Amino acid sequence: MNIKELLKGVKCSCGQVHSCEIKAVVIEAGAVKKVGELSGGYNHILLAADTNTYAVCGDLVKSQLEGRLDDVLVFESEGFLVPNELAIEKLTNKVTDKTDLIIGIGSGVIQDLCKYVSFTEKLPYHIIATAPSMDGYASKGAAMIIGNMKVTYNAHVPEVIIGDTDILKDAPMDMIKSGYGDILGKFSCLNDWKLSHVVNNEYLCDYVYDLTYEMLSKTKDLGPDLLKREETAVKTLMEALIGVGIAMAYVGNSRPASGSEHHLSHFFEVIGIMKNEPYFMHGTDVVFSCVYTQRLREELLLMKEPCVGKKFDKKEWENKIRSVYLDAAEGVIELQNKLGWYEQDKMSVYKAKWEEIKEVLADTPSSCELIGYLKSIDLDIADFEKMYGEEKIQNALWFAKDLKDRYSVLWLYYALCYK
Repeated sequence: MNIKELLKGVKCSCGQVHSCEIKAVVIEAGAVKKVGELSGGYNHILLAADTNTYAVCGDLVKSQLEGRLDDVLVFESEGFLVPNELAIEKLTNKVTDKTDLIIGIGSGVIQDLCKYVSFTEKLPYHIIATAPSMDGYASKGAAMIIGNMKVTYNAHVPEVIIGDTDILKDAPMDMIKSGYGDILGKFSCLNDWKLSHVVNNEYLCDYVYDLTYEMLSKTKDLGPDLLKREETAVKTLMEALIGVGIAMAYVGNSRPASGSEHHLSHFFEVIGIMKNEPYFMHGTDVVFSCVYTQRLREELLLMKEPCVGKKFDKKEWENKIRSVYLDAAEGVIELQNKLGWYEQDKMSVYKAKWEEIKEVLADTPSSCELIGYLKSIDLDIADFEKMYGEEKIQNALWFAKDLKDRYSVLWLYYALCYK
C-alpha cells in the first residue's frame, strides 16, 4: 500500500476515522539532501544525534540549515545509548524559548528521545533515519527507560521522516537484521491481538490488522536480498517499517505491532541494563523471542482442554518478581497491583472458548518456519540461547508479561502451565 495514501487516513468500517499527522515521508536515494527544503519555515532548529549517526550525514544536514540551526547535541556513549532520565535531561536542556523544531539523526533511541522531548516541550520534530532497524519511526509511542522500567509513552508522530536509501543500505548489518526481525515479530503480535479479542473482547480493527500483515508479507522473504544490501529490498523494508508505524498511529497505540515477543525483548533489555549484561538489538531480540512465543502456542495446542495451572500465590509471586527484576521490581508490582489481572479468573472464558482460542493459536507459522526465516538472514537461534541461557529465558517466558498492561499468549500460558 502506498505510504502517501496512508498519510491521508481512512474512514474505516470499524467505525473509526483512522488518521496520521505525519506531513511527509521521503524514502529514496539522496533524500537527505531535502532536509533544508522540508524544514522550511523553521528558523531556530535543534539538531540531535549520537557520535555514530552524526558521522553518517551530520555535516551535510548542518550545511542545509545554515543560519537556522541554533544548537547541536551529539550524544557520546559507549555501547548502546539508553533513553533514560539523563539523556532526556541533556536534550531538554538544549531547548530554548526560541527553539521551533527538533531534528534527529539516527534510529531507535535518537528518535525516541526526540519524540519524547519534542512532545513534552510542545515542539514538532523531524527524523532522518540512518538505519531500517525498527518500526517506531511513524508511531506515537516513545519507548523510554524510566526508573529502570521500560515505559512506552503516548507522544506524537514526527512531521517528517527522511529515509535516504543510499544511507540505509550501508547501515550496520546488525541494524538491518534488527529491522527485518521487528517486522517478522508481527506474526506473534498480530496473533496476540486476535487472542485478546477472543478472550477479552478487545477492540480489533480488521483494516489495521490487514495493513500490518501486508507489510509483513512484503518483507518476510527479503532476508537473502537484505544480506546483499540490495537497495530495492532495503527500501521495501523501510517502507514496511513506516507502514507498521502508521498502523500504530491509526489505532493510537502499539497493539498492531507489539505483543508477547516485544515483552520478552523488553525484559532482556531492562535486565541487561540493570545488570550490565549484554543483550541483542531490539528487533533481533524480537524475532528470536517470536520463536519462543510460537513454541508456547504449539505447546498450548496440544491440550485437549484448558487445565488450571498452579494456584496464584501473591507473596510467592512478589518474591519472584523481586529476585528477577531487582531495582525495577517495585514498579512491576505496582503496575500489576493496579491492573488486578492476577485476581481475575479467566478459566471460565478459556473453557467456554477453547476451540476458538485454539483456532487463533494455530493461525501462525510454526517455530520451525520462523527459524527458516532467521536462517535466511544469517541469524541463529543458538546465539540467542547462548547469550541468555535457559534460566533467563524461562524467567522471561513467565514474567516478561508483568512489564506491560497488555494481554498476550504469555498470560494464557502462565494461567495454564505455571508450576
